[in-house]
Amino acid sequence: MTTVRDNPTEHRYEIHDDANAVLGFAAYQKTDELIVFTHTEVDPATEGQGVGGQLVRGALDHVRTLGLPVLPVCPFVQGWMGRHPDYADLDYRRSGKKSAD
Repeated sequence: MTTVRDNPTEHRYEIHDDANAVLGFAAYQKTDELIVFTHTEVDPATEGQGVGGQLVRGALDHVRTLGLPVLPVCPFVQGWMGRHPDYADLDYRRSGKKSAD
């Protein structure tokens, strides 16, 4: 069993196993308007086991509760969101909430 939680001190969401070991993280930058996911890593020993997907799903589910859109700069997060259209509403590029230049 895994748990995803926000670690705001490190500016990242982390996925932990039952022993509370960090299996991976999704780094982000948060502004008043959005959350930018910049980089995702998982422990190489867990690759191919769905840990990255669980991490992104958990992070995006939490972001949804914050009411903020997401800018997925990280290729992994961007690809995951592209494969899961039920999260498309979180994509900042589709939200129409872009700030004026």
